[in-house]
Amino acid sequence: MRIVMPELRKDPVIDRWVIIADNRGERPRDFEIAPRRSTGRLCPFCEGNERETPNEVQSVRDPGSSPNGPGWKIRVVPNKFPAVCDGDLGKPPAYDDALCHAEPAHGVHEVIIESPRHVSSLTQLTKDEVVLVLQTYRRRFEILESHPGLSSVMLFKNMGAEAGASLEHIHSQLIALPMIPSLQAAELQGAKAHFDASGRCVFCRMLLSESVSPRGVLGSERFTAFCPFASRFGYETWILPNRHVSHFQRITDDEIVDLADVLRKVLKAVETAVLPPAYNLVFHTAPLGDPPLEYYHWHVEILPAFAKAAGFEWGGGFHINPVYPEQAAQELRQTLEKTPESKDESIRQTEANSERLPMP
Repeated sequence: MRIVMPELRKDPVIDRWVIIADNRGERPRDFEIAPRRSTGRLCPFCEGNERETPNEVQSVRDPGSSPNGPGWKIRVVPNKFPAVCDGDLGKPPAYDDALCHAEPAHGVHEVIIESPRHVSSLTQLTKDEVVLVLQTYRRRFEILESHPGLSSVMLFKNMGAEAGASLEHIHSQLIALPMIPSLQAAELQGAKAHFDASGRCVFCRMLLSESVSPRGVLGSERFTAFCPFASRFGYETWILPNRHVSHFQRITDDEIVDLADVLRKVLKAVETAVLPPAYNLVFHTAPLGDPPLEYYHWHVEILPAFAKAAGFEWGGGFHINPVYPEQAAQELRQTLEKTPESKDESIRQTEANSERLPMP
């Protein structure tokens, strides 16, 4: 039986939700065709093919160009194969008994097409183009704040087939939900517990520590990048604003310009270290509707598809990382040092940083 409306279903044992969306299997997958260019297959995200996507809900356009036609720099469109659907959030659950609880998967699922050119990575865009991308992200969060019934927004990018991308043309996705996903809820809970015990934001403490540790990767006036102490994946890298702020949509114009520069440089270093380049980029931010939180700090996580999850990861719930974060940070810094524009901004490191740690 085909179910048209995606469903949110809750696990009866632990507080975990899943989305059942059978229409996701209909997505186009041009990574399965190689080489892509010789097939002549139509890319739905390239300029001139706007009819292949739903009508745009936001765009950055050349003066005089018309919506849903050529002349754009960035387009935001509803996902043609959504995991969640906009609709009546007051509709009763589809199932609700002692074991089974399910309800319509209401929410917002959008695709942000970040360039009319057929490129795959933010590193292939200019700094000014990345600034426009980040400004578009901010605007989507601002708009969704006023959307009734939504509690969380997850903004993410799947780069490369190994990281789950189905189309190579550069794009990100945004999914807004009426609840807080379990991982985000655990992160918020842990951050609050740390603040209640110490009176300090755990992320601010990490910034002070990691900026001078062997795990530091790159620092700027407004952002710090580092490989976290308990990295789950080889070359996992976080980027945090130096200013304490809990919601991404409160980012300033100056911070956007700085982040565009730091993000391009760090992603380029990760793409050099992880071959073929494949990673998930995820924005972590406080829930919609919450006031500024003194215990939480928005940030970006870059999660390379360095090793696939297997039985232990799925069964135990934690990861085996084959690369020490200290070693990963050293390699990323060395890559950055080969780029003249990055060399002067590299974080000052301790003497311990010069020694390469053994593989576990």
